[in-house]
Amino acid sequence: MFQRLREDIACILERDPAAHSKFEVLTCYPGLHALVMHRWAHACWTKGWRWPARFISHLARFFTGIEIHPGAVVGRRVFIDHGMGVVVGETAEIGDDCTIYQGVTLGGTSLYKGSKRHPTLGRGVMVSAGAKVLGGFTVGDGATVGANAVLLKPVPAGATAVGIPARIIEKSIDAAREEVSARMGFSAYGVTQGDDPVAQAMKGLIDNAAGNAHQIAMLWAAIEKLSSTKDDCVPTDAQTTETFDADSLTQLMK
Repeated sequence: MFQRLREDIACILERDPAAHSKFEVLTCYPGLHALVMHRWAHACWTKGWRWPARFISHLARFFTGIEIHPGAVVGRRVFIDHGMGVVVGETAEIGDDCTIYQGVTLGGTSLYKGSKRHPTLGRGVMVSAGAKVLGGFTVGDGATVGANAVLLKPVPAGATAVGIPARIIEKSIDAAREEVSARMGFSAYGVTQGDDPVAQAMKGLIDNAAGNAHQIAMLWAAIEKLSSTKDDCVPTDAQTTETFDADSLTQLMK
């Protein structure tokens, strides 16, 4: 028990720049207090002592503002920052090294008892303030759920989920799009990589233009190969490399 407490204090000092000492963390961090009391409640729950488990959970909620069902499984070095309004359901599972901010709900969408109703967070997942993760799916290792997102589907490892309802942003896909955009001499996101509707439209235009350029280049290469013995069959201006007219796209946006 004391080893896990030392781990909890160390992870808070590591992740929270506002934490100045072990004593401050031990005495003034409700997230730590809620986790310690949850371990007591969970131990009672697994032994079949359901009422004492629920009562300890109720006391933890009263003193910390954090409600963790005693049936939930919480890993090591979990950091609940601020924590007010956090709700964790009965069948939820939180992996090691996760970070959860205030106002987060790990809730369920099913009313059937005994089923897996609440989400599973992998290792190192960060759930930002106000996010609602609802359902019995898995959020992959190292994933991030954006602030105030409403997440209703699984998230791959390392991806980010943002919006209402949440959509998945995978780093590899965005990186590939940026590479294509740089090669074309045009920014796919306009000013930022935010949720501006114009920026979203530009993403689609870039993806479509890149795909078309690739297909055209492949078609001309095939025509060139088939008519290699007949030079007059291939136009002199055949497009055999991928190109993109950024000026034309700019004119469309004016």
